[in-house]
Amino acid sequence: MLSGVEAGSTYLRGDRPYNPMKPRLSIHWFRRDLRLADNHGFFRALSEHGDVLPLFIFDTEILDKLEDKADRRVDFIHRALSGMQEELLKRGSTLLVEHGKPIEVWKRLMERFEITAVTTNHDHEPYANARDTAVGELLAAHGVPFRTFKDISIFERGEVLKDDGGPYTVYTPYMRKWRAQFSPSMANAFPSGENLHRLWQREAFALPGLAEIGFRPTDLDVPPKDVEDSLLRHYDRTRDLPAIPGTSRMSVHLRFGTVSPRALVRQSLAISDKYLNELIWREFYMQILWHFPHVERAFKPAYDNIEWRHDEREFKAWCEGRTGYPMVDAGMRELNATGLMHNRVRMVVASFLTKHLLLDWRWGEAYFAAKLLDFELSSNNGGWQWASGSGCDAAPYFRVFNPRLQLEKFDPQLKYVKKWLPEHGSANYVPPMVVHEKARARAIATYKAGLDGTRIAAKANNDLFA
Repeated sequence: MLSGVEAGSTYLRGDRPYNPMKPRLSIHWFRRDLRLADNHGFFRALSEHGDVLPLFIFDTEILDKLEDKADRRVDFIHRALSGMQEELLKRGSTLLVEHGKPIEVWKRLMERFEITAVTTNHDHEPYANARDTAVGELLAAHGVPFRTFKDISIFERGEVLKDDGGPYTVYTPYMRKWRAQFSPSMANAFPSGENLHRLWQREAFALPGLAEIGFRPTDLDVPPKDVEDSLLRHYDRTRDLPAIPGTSRMSVHLRFGTVSPRALVRQSLAISDKYLNELIWREFYMQILWHFPHVERAFKPAYDNIEWRHDEREFKAWCEGRTGYPMVDAGMRELNATGLMHNRVRMVVASFLTKHLLLDWRWGEAYFAAKLLDFELSSNNGGWQWASGSGCDAAPYFRVFNPRLQLEKFDPQLKYVKKWLPEHGSANYVPPMVVHEKARARAIATYKAGLDGTRIAAKANNDLFA
């Protein structure tokens, strides 16, 4: 008995058509926040709307571009979703996982449910901004409120600005302003985990397997979700030594939100000032991307005049760890085998590609984007432009890492090299593909010619219009 309303019919509730046969609920759209606890947008959904259905969309706009169908990142996401589903089922609720283009998925969801509100957390990347604008417009056209919240960082977008209102492009003054604006309450946890009784509790939805979305399981080794206090106490002395577990390995968890950034900030405030600075570096690059989203170009336009070489054979040797420089090769082998690479080694291999081989930093950036488990556009682009000299607050073009000295300083006993490069020291190891001193001289001359050419052109332009 439907109180006079025919089954399947609709009528207006407020200004929106209402079908009493559709389940009525709100939705929290999980993206880069794959956790139930200390989640800002999820907390707001639970506390302000209730009857919350958790949603994740495997976005084919992204997945279709991945050539390797044994992608560790997709596997990582799937494992994180499986853990969330297990917890939600215990609570009598469920996670709905969809597969497709987000705009098409949302059209299907509005046909399937009466959606009262949608929440999600901010993403700062250009594709995500365009996606959220389109979804927001679609939902608004159907009278569904769509709100997004800050969750993946302490500060974001234009929250930390210079006194003149412009964005910072140098890290140190940004870091100082970040610290001046910060108050401990900003790192307080959002008690989303305490409000799970307000989840939508009806039918359970099956989680699709990797094969159903076109991917395969991998050899993924997931880092622990917590950082030992003892590691952070020695972080400033161990963070540059790739042979020992001296880094937090939190980058992948921060990338996909399986760990709250607020929790790491709280921990670093109590133990390690140096580690807090590294978390601030991440937010520095995020706000750079927000203010300067054209990442395909050099941040410093003059550096687009560098005459890069286009040697695909040398690039392939770099990708495969066959340069003849042990720290470079060990780093690339680690990346290819695990999807991760120690941060100190990332700087060395990036410097080698852009300075020793004079290959375009965009080649290296794209390779890292395809391989890194913790790939984050802002940090990856910022790091590669830093290494090439073209980015904000970058290493000057005449600074060329000596990979042999880096090895002697940071892996003197060759423990890291021996782990990833077993043929090192044998006749099977390839000879160096370039001589450091000659490569350094070539790089400095090429950079100088490109930058001087820009200055000459600019001067001619000024003379022309004087």
